[in-house]
Amino acid sequence: MPQLFLDEDSALTRMSLWEHLEELRARILRALYGFGAAYLACVIFCDPLFDIVLAPGRHALKNTGIPGADFIALDPLEKFSIIWVWTPLVAAIFVSAPWILYQLWAFIAPGLYPREKKWAIPFLVSTAGLFLAGGLFGYYVAFPYAMTFLLGIGGPGGVIPLISIDLYFERFVDMMLGIGVAFELPVLIFFLTLLRLASPSFLLQHSRYAIIAILILAAAVTPSTDFFNMMLFAVPMCLLFFVGVFASYLLVLRRENRRFPWKALLIWLSAVGLVLVSAAAVLVVEFHAHLVSHWPYLVK
Repeated sequence: MPQLFLDEDSALTRMSLWEHLEELRARILRALYGFGAAYLACVIFCDPLFDIVLAPGRHALKNTGIPGADFIALDPLEKFSIIWVWTPLVAAIFVSAPWILYQLWAFIAPGLYPREKKWAIPFLVSTAGLFLAGGLFGYYVAFPYAMTFLLGIGGPGGVIPLISIDLYFERFVDMMLGIGVAFELPVLIFFLTLLRLASPSFLLQHSRYAIIAILILAAAVTPSTDFFNMMLFAVPMCLLFFVGVFASYLLVLRRENRRFPWKALLIWLSAVGLVLVSAAAVLVVEFHAHLVSHWPYLVK
């Protein structure tokens, strides 16, 4: 009789496992369907998307001031594969990211407690938002400055940069996706705290190791290993690390039924903002500075 009960329990366990596998299969298929739809839509707009991809490189080539610097295609199939296949593929990853992340959450949500399921919307918004923010940071800040530095090397010696679109696209994708994934650091820290695998105090005590890891990652992601381009990536990542620690600290306070002194923080941030606005006003009025769309944003 005990063996019979054991067999029934085993059957129930196997049924539960198969149900989980079926749910996983369904979520993967839905994620792939969403990605496929996004890819087909991006194929229709592949030419404008490729112009967007080339824009930072064109800006960097223009900044070198070297006559004749331009993009080239070394292979007849190079333009077809880059423009019609890989550019829509990368664009579809960013477009379908919210849908794919929703499918991930929908798969793990049934195993959570009701109080934990309320994190669904913050999870989706923060994860997709940070991924897109990382891509935008790489596109508008890190990648253009890195390419300007690299393409400008050798200019005084008469070296004309003629960049293959294949190699350029490879660098572009490595940086966009690398920074996009790296910007998920606050979400990772928060969920490690949520699962009680880490704590704010532990993270702060070992923050120096996290900073070293970020510097190593910066050296791997950025196209060059010079100090300036590494700092363009490492400084925001360090800030995001401490943002994640702060979010995990808020989670711990909530668990302990304590409240964070938001009023004092807002007063402090308002004071800092007032100082920055005052400094900007002095630069504009006294030194005749004006706003531009790139760093340092205020120039004479």
